[in-house]
Amino acid sequence: MLRKKALGATAALALTVMALAGCGGSAGGGSGTVIYANYKDGDGFTDTLRDEFKAQASSTGWQVEYLDGKNDGNFQIDQLNEALEKKPSAIVLLPADSASIVPTVQKANEMGIPIVCVNRFPDGGEYSKSYSDDLEAGRMQGEFMAARLPQGAKVVYLKGASGNAAAEGRWEGFKKYCLDKRSDVKLLAFADANWSTAEAMKDMSLWLDMFPQIDGVICGNDGMAMGAIAALKGAGRLSGVLISGVDATGDALAAIKTGEMAQTVKQDAAGQAKGVFSLVQQSMQGQKPDNVLVPYTSITRENVSQFAK
Repeated sequence: MLRKKALGATAALALTVMALAGCGGSAGGGSGTVIYANYKDGDGFTDTLRDEFKAQASSTGWQVEYLDGKNDGNFQIDQLNEALEKKPSAIVLLPADSASIVPTVQKANEMGIPIVCVNRFPDGGEYSKSYSDDLEAGRMQGEFMAARLPQGAKVVYLKGASGNAAAEGRWEGFKKYCLDKRSDVKLLAFADANWSTAEAMKDMSLWLDMFPQIDGVICGNDGMAMGAIAALKGAGRLSGVLISGVDATGDALAAIKTGEMAQTVKQDAAGQAKGVFSLVQQSMQGQKPDNVLVPYTSITRENVSQFAK
């Protein structure tokens, strides 16, 4: 089995300053501002999260301003440390690096500033979270493939990034519910493609040169699935290959409608953003909120019309 080492974790940050309309600050203390720290501007799913959160904030009259961490974990830490000097009332965090951000999270904890996380999570410190169980996404992919792959099928797996909780959970779910249950299915190759369409296309092109038979391509997100599809089409080998991704992006839904892709698992950005908004509201009112779990949904040719615009 082939494996490629992942690149360093991507990072970015978004800074959101909100004034509570007519409240003169927050019941939970602080300056009445909220810091929104996004790991990377320009990422399709997290951009949707940010925009959905912004829409929620706008509906209350809050003002929102963003800073981009530019894919740099150290830069994100510097920005957050600077933000902490303003004593915000809450921080929404998508950590660029789950390990290195921990001291900053702990610093906020010591200052009594609530941390709300979404999509990505620190390795330590105290925080509430709005999230979806990534093992469930992998389970849905695994069960789909286990039920549809032919006897003796050969598959490849495109992972997000090593050490990333979402990437690890989706891989473990697929392994448990497909590879561990179908001993006849052979995993030919495995690569950390870092959520990247370009890296996935490169990996897939290499595998197509190496392996005359590939029956399934399982991807940790839809961006990597798009890269795999491009490579398969370029090689004239897309027909008959089952491709699965995660996120239910517009491109993935369109590919399912045309039959180029077999499945995507919808990660509900709007649902997660609403959960974040609720957790921030509760935190700013001095409450200790419970985590919000947002379910995944499997989308195939049979139900894609319910989701495609």
